[in-house]
Amino acid sequence: MSEQKISPVSKDEALPKTKQAWPERQLPIFSKDMVLINNKLGVKQEEDSIYYFNGCMPIFSHHKDDYPSFRMITAQLYVNGNATQMEIVRAFGISVVSVKRAVKTYRTLGVGGFYKKRAGRSSTIFTKDVLKEAQDLLDSGESAKEVASHLGIKLDTFLKACREERLHLIDAKKKKT
Repeated sequence: MSEQKISPVSKDEALPKTKQAWPERQLPIFSKDMVLINNKLGVKQEEDSIYYFNGCMPIFSHHKDDYPSFRMITAQLYVNGNATQMEIVRAFGISVVSVKRAVKTYRTLGVGGFYKKRAGRSSTIFTKDVLKEAQDLLDSGESAKEVASHLGIKLDTFLKACREERLHLIDAKKKKT
């Protein structure tokens, strides 16, 4: 009997060249109900939670209504080189500008920048004296529209102060008595 020699196979012959990533060729990593961001990343919603996967490993999750966490993870995926901005835009149907803003926030303020309370404007129209005069006029029975007009303040601004409980409107029932 003659012995057969098995010739070694080079790496190039053993693995056919394709554009698809190697792990996906071995077995399907992503489930059929998962939205693919690219060939390495996927996202899936289960009940009220959104889960992000790198291959079959979950990397992050958040509540479906948690927009700051969504902005943070998409910016992080881009900044860390796991996805391009266009892959994120296509996968989630969001604008390029919103991705760019999230990336800017991530780079300048870090993760905490997505969760800190936004600074509001200061109240320069309603000084202590104006608030006192407005409340006195309201207490004397004038309507919100009349008081706003008398003080030269827009009605919307005046009603906002009432909603924020800086001014207190008198009920219509109390006015009649």
